[in-house]
Amino acid sequence: MNDKYENEQWWLATLGRTLVWARLRVLEAGTAEVLDSDGKILPYDSEDTARAALMDAEFVELSGLDEDDAQSRGFSLAELTPPQAGNDEALAALMMQKLPPRH
Repeated sequence: MNDKYENEQWWLATLGRTLVWARLRVLEAGTAEVLDSDGKILPYDSEDTARAALMDAEFVELSGLDEDDAQSRGFSLAELTPPQAGNDEALAALMMQKLPPRH
């Protein structure tokens, strides 16, 4: 993790079998930024404001999900891996993931 970030959190929303990811970063100054599924970085005055905006958009924090929560959304925690890339531009292309059909 980059030293200029206090922490980084992954959030997700679901549209059927499509995962929509968002990355929330808390900056040293206490402000926050969200990388959304369109590749835009949205600034917020605090972590709480960023979290509220994500929850309003029906995102849930990945670290807060348990298997029952995941199953109620139509997937298993084992299917979830936040996207990874060398930079935000490459990461933006991976922020929407289609899960394979369930058998």
